[in-house]
Amino acid sequence: MTRSIRWRLVLAGALAIAAALALSGMGLAMLFERHGERVAVADLRARALALAAMVEPQADGGARLRPPPEDPLYSQPFSGHYWQVTLGEETRRSRSLWDYTLPAEAPAPPPGQTRVRTLPGPRGEALLAVEQGLSVGRGDRPVPLRIIVAENRDDLELARRGFLGDLLPYLALLGAALMGASWLQIRIGLQPLARVGERVAGLVSGGRPRIGQDLPAEVVPLASQIDRLLDARDEELARARQRAANLAHGFKTPLQALLGDAAQLRARGEEEIARSIETVATDMRRHVDRELARARIQSGRNAAGAEPGPIAAKLIGVLRRTPLGAEIDWQLDAAPGLRARIDPDDLTEALGALLENAMRHARDTVRVRVRPEAGAIRIAISDDGPGVPEAHLAGLTRRGLSLDPSGEGQGIGLAVVADIVDAAQGALALRNTHPGFQAELRFEALSPDPASPSPDPS
Repeated sequence: MTRSIRWRLVLAGALAIAAALALSGMGLAMLFERHGERVAVADLRARALALAAMVEPQADGGARLRPPPEDPLYSQPFSGHYWQVTLGEETRRSRSLWDYTLPAEAPAPPPGQTRVRTLPGPRGEALLAVEQGLSVGRGDRPVPLRIIVAENRDDLELARRGFLGDLLPYLALLGAALMGASWLQIRIGLQPLARVGERVAGLVSGGRPRIGQDLPAEVVPLASQIDRLLDARDEELARARQRAANLAHGFKTPLQALLGDAAQLRARGEEEIARSIETVATDMRRHVDRELARARIQSGRNAAGAEPGPIAAKLIGVLRRTPLGAEIDWQLDAAPGLRARIDPDDLTEALGALLENAMRHARDTVRVRVRPEAGAIRIAISDDGPGVPEAHLAGLTRRGLSLDPSGEGQGIGLAVVADIVDAAQGALALRNTHPGFQAELRFEALSPDPASPSPDPS
Protein backbone atom coordinates (compact mmCIF):
# COMPACT_ATOMS: atom_id res chain seq x y z
CA MET A 1 0.00 0.00 0.00
CA THR A 2 2.85 2.41 0.78
CA ARG A 3 4.02 2.13 -2.86
CA SER A 4 0.60 2.81 -4.36
CA ILE A 5 0.02 6.35 -5.57
CA ARG A 6 -3.74 5.82 -5.38
CA TRP A 7 -3.69 4.75 -1.74
CA ARG A 8 -1.28 7.51 -0.81
CA LEU A 9 -3.63 10.07 -2.34
CA VAL A 10 -6.63 8.45 -0.68
CA LEU A 11 -4.89 8.46 2.71
CA ALA A 12 -3.75 12.07 2.30
CA GLY A 13 -7.25 13.10 1.19
CA ALA A 14 -8.87 11.26 4.09
CA LEU A 15 -6.56 12.94 6.59
CA ALA A 16 -7.16 16.35 5.02
CA ILE A 17 -10.95 15.84 5.00
CA ALA A 18 -10.93 14.59 8.60
CA ALA A 19 -8.83 17.55 9.73
CA ALA A 20 -11.03 20.02 7.82
CA LEU A 21 -14.23 18.54 9.26
CA ALA A 22 -12.78 18.48 12.78
CA LEU A 23 -11.75 22.13 12.52
CA SER A 24 -15.11 22.99 10.99
CA GLY A 25 -16.95 21.25 13.84
CA MET A 26 -14.85 23.03 16.46
CA GLY A 27 -15.31 26.35 14.70
CA LEU A 28 -19.07 25.92 14.34
CA ALA A 29 -19.34 24.87 17.99
CA MET A 30 -17.39 27.95 19.05
CA LEU A 31 -19.51 30.20 16.84
CA PHE A 32 -22.69 28.63 18.17
CA GLU A 33 -21.48 29.13 21.75
CA ARG A 34 -20.68 32.79 21.09
CA HIS A 35 -23.99 33.30 19.35
CA GLY A 36 -25.84 31.61 22.22
CA GLU A 37 -24.02 33.77 24.74
CA ARG A 38 -24.87 36.94 22.78
CA VAL A 39 -28.52 35.91 22.69
CA ALA A 40 -28.44 35.13 26.44
CA VAL A 41 -26.77 38.47 27.22
CA ALA A 42 -29.35 40.34 25.17
CA ASP A 43 -32.12 38.55 27.05
CA LEU A 44 -30.49 39.32 30.41
CA ARG A 45 -30.16 42.99 29.48
CA ALA A 46 -33.83 43.13 28.59
CA ARG A 47 -34.72 41.49 31.91
CA ALA A 48 -32.45 43.95 33.77
CA LEU A 49 -34.22 46.92 32.19
CA ALA A 50 -37.56 45.31 33.07
CA LEU A 51 -36.47 45.04 36.71
CA ALA A 52 -35.71 48.75 36.69
CA ALA A 53 -39.51 49.22 36.83
CA MET A 54 -39.32 48.17 40.50
CA VAL A 55 -37.96 51.64 41.30
CA GLU A 56 -40.68 54.03 42.45
CA PRO A 57 -39.71 57.74 42.61
CA GLN A 58 -40.73 59.70 45.71
CA ALA A 59 -42.04 63.24 46.02
CA ASP A 60 -39.02 64.35 47.98
CA GLY A 61 -36.77 63.39 45.07
CA GLY A 62 -35.82 60.00 46.53
CA ALA A 63 -36.89 56.54 45.41
CA ARG A 64 -37.91 53.20 46.82
CA LEU A 65 -38.26 49.63 45.50
CA ARG A 66 -41.68 48.25 44.74
CA PRO A 67 -42.45 44.54 45.28
CA PRO A 68 -40.98 42.44 42.43
CA PRO A 69 -43.24 41.16 39.66
CA GLU A 70 -44.31 37.54 39.88
CA ASP A 71 -42.24 35.30 37.61
CA PRO A 72 -42.17 31.50 38.08
CA LEU A 73 -38.69 31.43 36.50
CA TYR A 74 -37.32 33.34 39.49
CA SER A 75 -39.60 31.89 42.17
CA GLN A 76 -38.24 28.34 42.26
CA PRO A 77 -35.22 28.02 44.59
CA PHE A 78 -31.94 27.38 42.77
CA SER A 79 -33.66 27.37 39.39
CA GLY A 80 -30.55 28.69 37.68
CA HIS A 81 -32.14 32.06 36.93
CA TYR A 82 -31.46 34.85 39.42
CA TRP A 83 -31.69 38.61 39.88
CA GLN A 84 -30.48 41.03 42.50
CA VAL A 85 -31.41 44.74 42.70
CA THR A 86 -29.58 47.22 44.93
CA LEU A 87 -30.96 50.74 45.33
CA GLY A 88 -28.67 52.71 47.60
CA GLU A 89 -28.41 50.58 50.71
CA GLU A 90 -31.50 48.49 50.00
CA THR A 91 -31.05 45.14 48.25
CA ARG A 92 -33.67 42.75 47.02
CA ARG A 93 -33.09 39.33 45.57
CA SER A 94 -35.12 36.83 43.60
CA ARG A 95 -36.65 33.98 45.57
CA SER A 96 -34.59 31.56 43.49
CA LEU A 97 -31.42 32.78 45.29
CA TRP A 98 -33.00 31.76 48.62
CA ASP A 99 -30.58 33.18 51.20
CA TYR A 100 -27.64 33.64 48.81
CA THR A 101 -26.35 37.04 47.79
CA LEU A 102 -24.62 37.49 44.47
CA PRO A 103 -21.08 38.88 44.92
CA ALA A 104 -20.90 42.59 44.31
CA GLU A 105 -17.37 43.45 45.43
CA ALA A 106 -16.46 44.97 42.09
CA PRO A 107 -17.57 48.56 41.50
CA ALA A 108 -20.88 48.93 39.72
CA PRO A 109 -20.75 49.94 36.08
CA PRO A 110 -21.28 53.62 35.37
CA PRO A 111 -24.89 54.77 35.03
CA GLY A 112 -26.39 53.73 31.72
CA GLN A 113 -23.76 51.05 31.04
CA THR A 114 -23.73 47.28 31.42
CA ARG A 115 -21.03 44.75 32.21
CA VAL A 116 -21.00 41.04 31.43
CA ARG A 117 -19.38 38.91 34.12
CA THR A 118 -19.08 35.36 35.33
CA LEU A 119 -20.20 35.00 38.95
CA PRO A 120 -20.40 32.04 41.31
CA GLY A 121 -23.96 30.81 41.95
CA PRO A 122 -25.63 29.61 45.16
CA ARG A 123 -24.35 26.08 44.53
CA GLY A 124 -20.95 27.07 43.27
CA GLU A 125 -21.97 26.86 39.62
CA ALA A 126 -20.76 29.42 37.09
CA LEU A 127 -23.30 32.09 36.23
CA LEU A 128 -23.46 34.32 33.19
CA ALA A 129 -24.32 37.69 34.71
CA VAL A 130 -25.23 41.09 33.30
CA GLU A 131 -24.80 44.11 35.56
CA GLN A 132 -26.75 47.23 34.73
CA GLY A 133 -25.74 50.58 36.30
CA LEU A 134 -28.38 53.31 36.65
CA SER A 135 -28.88 56.50 38.65
CA VAL A 136 -32.24 57.40 40.31
CA GLY A 137 -33.33 60.81 41.51
CA ARG A 138 -32.62 64.47 40.80
CA GLY A 139 -30.29 66.95 42.25
CA ASP A 140 -26.75 66.67 43.40
CA ARG A 141 -27.17 63.34 45.21
CA PRO A 142 -28.85 60.79 42.95
CA VAL A 143 -29.30 57.26 44.33
CA PRO A 144 -27.27 54.60 42.52
CA LEU A 145 -29.18 51.59 41.17
CA ARG A 146 -27.37 48.31 40.49
CA ILE A 147 -29.20 45.44 38.81
CA ILE A 148 -27.65 41.99 38.38
CA VAL A 149 -29.45 39.37 36.28
CA ALA A 150 -27.78 35.98 35.93
CA GLU A 151 -28.41 32.47 34.58
CA ASN A 152 -26.57 29.18 34.85
CA ARG A 153 -23.91 28.69 32.17
CA ASP A 154 -24.75 24.97 32.13
CA ASP A 155 -27.75 25.85 30.01
CA LEU A 156 -25.41 27.26 27.36
CA GLU A 157 -23.22 24.16 27.60
CA LEU A 158 -26.23 21.89 27.17
CA ALA A 159 -27.29 23.90 24.13
CA ARG A 160 -23.79 23.60 22.68
CA ARG A 161 -23.75 19.83 23.23
CA GLY A 162 -27.15 19.51 21.64
CA PHE A 163 -25.93 21.50 18.65
CA LEU A 164 -22.88 19.24 18.31
CA GLY A 165 -25.07 16.16 18.63
CA ASP A 166 -27.16 17.40 15.73
CA LEU A 167 -24.12 18.54 13.76
CA LEU A 168 -21.97 15.38 13.95
CA PRO A 169 -24.22 13.16 11.76
CA TYR A 170 -24.23 15.83 9.07
CA LEU A 171 -20.44 16.15 9.30
CA ALA A 172 -20.12 12.38 8.98
CA LEU A 173 -22.41 12.40 5.94
CA LEU A 174 -20.46 15.30 4.45
CA GLY A 175 -17.17 13.45 5.12
CA ALA A 176 -18.47 10.34 3.34
CA ALA A 177 -19.58 12.45 0.37
CA LEU A 178 -16.21 14.20 0.23
CA MET A 179 -14.36 10.86 0.44
CA GLY A 180 -16.46 9.53 -2.43
CA ALA A 181 -15.75 12.64 -4.48
CA SER A 182 -12.05 12.40 -3.60
CA TRP A 183 -11.93 8.75 -4.66
CA LEU A 184 -13.65 9.60 -7.95
CA GLN A 185 -11.26 12.50 -8.52
CA ILE A 186 -8.23 10.27 -7.84
CA ARG A 187 -9.61 7.54 -10.09
CA ILE A 188 -10.19 9.96 -12.96
CA GLY A 189 -6.85 11.71 -12.33
CA LEU A 190 -4.86 8.46 -12.43
CA GLN A 191 -6.50 7.10 -15.58
CA PRO A 192 -3.72 8.53 -17.79
CA LEU A 193 -1.18 6.49 -15.81
CA ALA A 194 -3.30 3.39 -16.39
CA ARG A 195 -3.28 4.18 -20.11
CA VAL A 196 0.50 4.48 -20.01
CA GLY A 197 0.65 1.09 -18.27
CA GLU A 198 -1.59 -0.44 -20.94
CA ARG A 199 0.62 0.96 -23.67
CA VAL A 200 3.77 -0.33 -22.00
CA ALA A 201 2.08 -3.74 -21.85
CA GLY A 202 1.34 -3.29 -25.55
CA LEU A 203 5.05 -2.67 -26.15
CA VAL A 204 5.93 -5.89 -24.35
CA SER A 205 3.29 -7.93 -26.17
CA GLY A 206 4.11 -6.46 -29.56
CA GLY A 207 0.75 -4.71 -29.95
CA ARG A 208 2.33 -1.24 -30.21
CA PRO A 209 5.62 -0.01 -31.64
CA ARG A 210 5.75 3.02 -29.31
CA ILE A 211 3.74 4.65 -26.53
CA GLY A 212 2.83 7.69 -28.62
CA GLN A 213 2.01 11.31 -27.82
CA ASP A 214 -1.83 11.22 -27.68
CA LEU A 215 -1.84 11.38 -23.90
CA PRO A 216 -2.53 14.11 -21.32
CA ALA A 217 0.11 16.82 -21.22
CA GLU A 218 1.34 15.77 -17.76
CA VAL A 219 2.44 12.28 -18.91
CA VAL A 220 3.63 13.18 -22.41
CA PRO A 221 7.21 13.91 -21.19
CA LEU A 222 7.37 10.43 -19.59
CA ALA A 223 6.03 8.79 -22.74
CA SER A 224 8.49 10.74 -24.89
CA GLN A 225 11.44 9.68 -22.74
CA ILE A 226 10.37 6.02 -22.95
CA ASP A 227 9.92 6.24 -26.72
CA ARG A 228 13.35 7.84 -27.12
CA LEU A 229 14.85 5.11 -24.97
CA LEU A 230 13.21 2.46 -27.16
CA ASP A 231 14.47 4.19 -30.32
CA ALA A 232 17.99 4.25 -28.92
CA ARG A 233 17.71 0.59 -27.90
CA ASP A 234 16.52 -0.47 -31.36
CA GLU A 235 19.29 1.50 -33.02
CA GLU A 236 21.89 -0.06 -30.74
CA LEU A 237 20.50 -3.55 -31.37
CA ALA A 238 20.55 -2.94 -35.11
CA ARG A 239 24.16 -1.78 -34.91
CA ALA A 240 25.09 -4.78 -32.77
CA ARG A 241 23.44 -7.19 -35.22
CA GLN A 242 25.18 -5.50 -38.11
CA ARG A 243 28.56 -5.70 -36.35
CA ALA A 244 27.99 -9.39 -35.57
CA ALA A 245 26.99 -10.10 -39.15
CA ASN A 246 29.99 -8.19 -40.52
CA LEU A 247 32.32 -10.04 -38.17
CA ALA A 248 30.84 -13.42 -39.09
CA HIS A 249 31.06 -12.66 -42.82
CA GLY A 250 34.63 -11.53 -42.32
CA PHE A 251 35.50 -14.91 -40.79
CA LYS A 252 33.81 -17.04 -43.44
CA THR A 253 36.29 -16.31 -46.22
CA PRO A 254 39.45 -17.03 -44.15
CA LEU A 255 37.83 -20.21 -42.82
CA GLN A 256 37.00 -21.35 -46.32
CA ALA A 257 40.59 -20.65 -47.35
CA LEU A 258 41.81 -22.58 -44.29
CA LEU A 259 39.70 -25.58 -45.32
CA GLY A 260 41.23 -25.33 -48.81
CA ASP A 261 44.72 -25.39 -47.27
CA ALA A 262 43.72 -28.46 -45.27
CA ALA A 263 42.65 -30.19 -48.50
CA GLN A 264 46.04 -29.41 -50.04
CA LEU A 265 47.82 -30.81 -47.00
CA ARG A 266 45.77 -34.00 -47.29
CA ALA A 267 46.72 -34.26 -50.94
CA ARG A 268 50.39 -34.07 -49.89
CA GLY A 269 49.89 -36.86 -47.41
CA GLU A 270 49.69 -34.71 -44.25
CA GLU A 271 46.52 -36.49 -43.14
CA GLU A 272 46.80 -35.82 -39.39
CA ILE A 273 47.53 -32.10 -39.74
CA ALA A 274 44.77 -31.72 -42.34
CA ARG A 275 42.24 -33.48 -40.08
CA SER A 276 43.20 -31.25 -37.15
CA ILE A 277 42.85 -28.08 -39.23
CA GLU A 278 39.49 -29.25 -40.63
CA THR A 279 38.18 -30.02 -37.14
CA VAL A 280 39.11 -26.58 -35.85
CA ALA A 281 37.87 -24.79 -38.97
CA THR A 282 34.58 -26.72 -38.95
CA ASP A 283 33.97 -25.84 -35.32
CA MET A 284 34.75 -22.18 -36.02
CA ARG A 285 32.40 -22.25 -39.03
CA ARG A 286 29.64 -23.53 -36.76
CA HIS A 287 30.27 -20.55 -34.49
CA VAL A 288 30.18 -18.18 -37.46
CA ASP A 289 26.98 -19.66 -38.88
CA ARG A 290 25.36 -19.53 -35.45
CA GLU A 291 26.23 -15.85 -35.02
CA LEU A 292 24.98 -15.06 -38.52
CA ALA A 293 21.69 -16.70 -37.68
CA ARG A 294 21.46 -14.91 -34.33
CA ALA A 295 22.21 -11.57 -36.01
CA ARG A 296 19.11 -12.05 -38.15
CA ILE A 297 16.81 -12.80 -35.18
CA GLN A 298 14.42 -10.01 -34.27
CA SER A 299 13.36 -9.42 -30.67
CA GLY A 300 9.70 -10.05 -31.52
CA ARG A 301 8.50 -7.35 -29.10
CA ASN A 302 7.23 -5.09 -31.86
CA ALA A 303 6.46 -7.80 -34.42
CA ALA A 304 3.20 -7.47 -36.26
CA GLY A 305 2.72 -11.22 -35.88
CA ALA A 306 3.23 -14.28 -38.05
CA GLU A 307 0.71 -16.84 -39.32
CA PRO A 308 2.13 -20.31 -38.73
CA GLY A 309 -0.26 -22.12 -41.10
CA PRO A 310 0.62 -20.32 -44.35
CA ILE A 311 4.33 -20.25 -43.44
CA ALA A 312 4.38 -24.00 -42.77
CA ALA A 313 2.46 -24.67 -46.02
CA LYS A 314 4.98 -22.63 -48.01
CA LEU A 315 7.96 -24.41 -46.45
CA ILE A 316 6.40 -27.82 -47.06
CA GLY A 317 5.83 -26.86 -50.68
CA VAL A 318 9.56 -26.05 -51.03
CA LEU A 319 10.73 -29.25 -49.29
CA ARG A 320 8.44 -31.41 -51.46
CA ARG A 321 10.47 -30.33 -54.47
CA THR A 322 13.68 -31.82 -53.01
CA PRO A 323 14.56 -35.47 -53.75
CA LEU A 324 14.23 -36.49 -50.09
CA GLY A 325 11.09 -34.44 -49.50
CA ALA A 326 9.33 -35.92 -52.50
CA GLU A 327 9.34 -39.33 -50.74
CA ILE A 328 7.74 -37.97 -47.52
CA ASP A 329 4.01 -37.92 -46.76
CA TRP A 330 3.50 -34.35 -45.51
CA GLN A 331 0.43 -33.83 -43.32
CA LEU A 332 -0.52 -30.26 -42.35
CA ASP A 333 -3.36 -29.54 -39.95
CA ALA A 334 -3.48 -25.80 -39.23
CA ALA A 335 -6.42 -23.82 -37.89
CA PRO A 336 -7.02 -20.74 -40.08
CA GLY A 337 -6.49 -17.16 -38.93
CA LEU A 338 -4.01 -17.83 -36.13
CA ARG A 339 -1.29 -15.26 -35.50
CA ALA A 340 1.71 -15.74 -33.19
CA ARG A 341 3.78 -12.98 -31.57
CA ILE A 342 6.97 -13.52 -33.54
CA ASP A 343 8.60 -11.98 -36.56
CA PRO A 344 7.51 -13.82 -39.75
CA ASP A 345 11.12 -14.22 -40.96
CA ASP A 346 12.18 -15.67 -37.60
CA LEU A 347 9.26 -18.11 -37.61
CA THR A 348 10.11 -19.12 -41.19
CA GLU A 349 13.70 -19.85 -40.19
CA ALA A 350 12.68 -21.80 -37.09
CA LEU A 351 10.04 -23.89 -38.87
CA GLY A 352 12.38 -24.43 -41.80
CA ALA A 353 15.08 -25.87 -39.53
CA LEU A 354 12.60 -28.13 -37.70
CA LEU A 355 10.90 -29.34 -40.90
CA GLU A 356 14.25 -30.06 -42.52
CA ASN A 357 15.37 -32.07 -39.46
CA ALA A 358 12.07 -33.99 -39.47
CA MET A 359 12.46 -34.72 -43.20
CA ARG A 360 15.99 -36.09 -42.78
CA HIS A 361 15.00 -38.43 -39.92
CA ALA A 362 11.47 -39.48 -40.97
CA ARG A 363 10.78 -42.89 -42.50
CA ASP A 364 7.57 -42.02 -44.32
CA THR A 365 5.56 -39.25 -42.63
CA VAL A 366 5.98 -35.75 -41.21
CA ARG A 367 2.99 -34.19 -39.42
CA VAL A 368 2.54 -30.48 -38.67
CA ARG A 369 -0.27 -29.43 -36.36
CA VAL A 370 -1.09 -25.78 -35.49
CA ARG A 371 -3.69 -25.19 -32.78
CA PRO A 372 -4.69 -22.43 -30.31
CA GLU A 373 -4.28 -23.30 -26.66
CA ALA A 374 -5.06 -21.05 -23.63
CA GLY A 375 -3.98 -17.73 -25.11
CA ALA A 376 -1.06 -19.29 -26.98
CA ILE A 377 -0.41 -21.01 -30.29
CA ARG A 378 1.01 -24.54 -30.28
CA ILE A 379 2.98 -25.75 -33.31
CA ALA A 380 3.88 -29.47 -33.20
CA ILE A 381 6.16 -31.05 -35.83
CA SER A 382 6.34 -34.85 -35.60
CA ASP A 383 8.11 -37.51 -37.64
CA ASP A 384 7.97 -41.31 -37.59
CA GLY A 385 11.75 -41.74 -37.47
CA PRO A 386 13.90 -43.51 -34.88
CA GLY A 387 13.85 -40.59 -32.43
CA VAL A 388 16.79 -39.38 -30.35
CA PRO A 389 18.70 -41.32 -27.71
CA GLU A 390 17.39 -40.26 -24.33
CA ALA A 391 20.93 -39.45 -23.17
CA HIS A 392 21.21 -36.75 -25.88
CA LEU A 393 17.64 -35.39 -25.66
CA ALA A 394 18.37 -32.69 -23.06
CA GLY A 395 21.38 -31.33 -25.00
CA LEU A 396 19.88 -31.12 -28.47
CA THR A 397 19.87 -27.33 -28.45
CA ARG A 398 23.53 -27.17 -27.46
CA ARG A 399 25.64 -25.64 -30.17
CA GLY A 400 27.66 -28.12 -32.25
CA LEU A 401 25.75 -31.29 -31.26
CA SER A 402 24.71 -33.05 -34.47
CA LEU A 403 22.98 -36.44 -34.51
CA ASP A 404 22.54 -36.57 -38.29
CA PRO A 405 23.75 -40.03 -39.36
CA SER A 406 24.59 -38.71 -42.82
CA GLY A 407 27.12 -36.29 -41.33
CA GLU A 408 25.70 -33.35 -43.28
CA GLY A 409 24.30 -31.49 -40.26
CA GLN A 410 26.37 -28.78 -38.62
CA GLY A 411 24.72 -29.04 -35.20
CA ILE A 412 23.43 -25.44 -35.11
CA GLY A 413 19.86 -25.83 -36.42
CA LEU A 414 18.16 -26.54 -33.11
CA ALA A 415 20.44 -24.08 -31.33
CA VAL A 416 19.29 -21.34 -33.69
CA VAL A 417 15.66 -22.40 -33.19
CA ALA A 418 16.15 -22.13 -29.43
CA ASP A 419 17.60 -18.63 -29.85
CA ILE A 420 14.63 -17.58 -32.01
CA VAL A 421 12.12 -18.93 -29.49
CA ASP A 422 13.88 -17.19 -26.59
CA ALA A 423 13.92 -13.87 -28.46
CA ALA A 424 10.16 -14.20 -29.09
CA GLN A 425 9.57 -15.16 -25.44
CA GLY A 426 8.15 -18.50 -26.51
CA ALA A 427 8.84 -22.09 -25.47
CA LEU A 428 10.49 -25.05 -27.19
CA ALA A 429 9.89 -28.65 -26.12
CA LEU A 430 11.62 -31.69 -27.67
CA ARG A 431 10.48 -35.26 -26.96
CA ASN A 432 10.48 -38.79 -28.32
CA THR A 433 7.06 -40.15 -29.28
CA HIS A 434 7.99 -43.85 -29.56
CA PRO A 435 8.17 -44.16 -32.44
CA GLY A 436 9.29 -40.87 -33.82
CA PHE A 437 10.30 -37.46 -32.56
CA GLN A 438 8.32 -34.28 -31.90
CA ALA A 439 9.36 -30.64 -31.64
CA GLU A 440 6.77 -28.32 -30.13
CA LEU A 441 6.79 -24.53 -30.30
CA ARG A 442 4.55 -22.28 -28.20
CA PHE A 443 4.12 -18.55 -28.83
CA GLU A 444 1.79 -15.91 -27.45
CA ALA A 445 -1.34 -15.58 -29.58
CA LEU A 446 -2.28 -12.28 -31.19
CA SER A 447 -5.71 -11.21 -32.42
CA PRO A 448 -6.48 -12.78 -35.78
CA ASP A 449 -6.01 -10.79 -38.97
CA PRO A 450 -9.30 -10.79 -40.90
CA ALA A 451 -7.42 -10.35 -44.18
CA SER A 452 -5.16 -13.37 -43.63
CA PRO A 453 -5.32 -16.10 -46.26
CA SER A 454 -6.12 -19.67 -45.38
CA PRO A 455 -3.21 -22.11 -45.37
CA ASP A 456 -2.56 -23.91 -48.60
CA PRO A 457 -1.33 -27.47 -47.86
CA SER A 458 -0.15 -27.94 -51.40
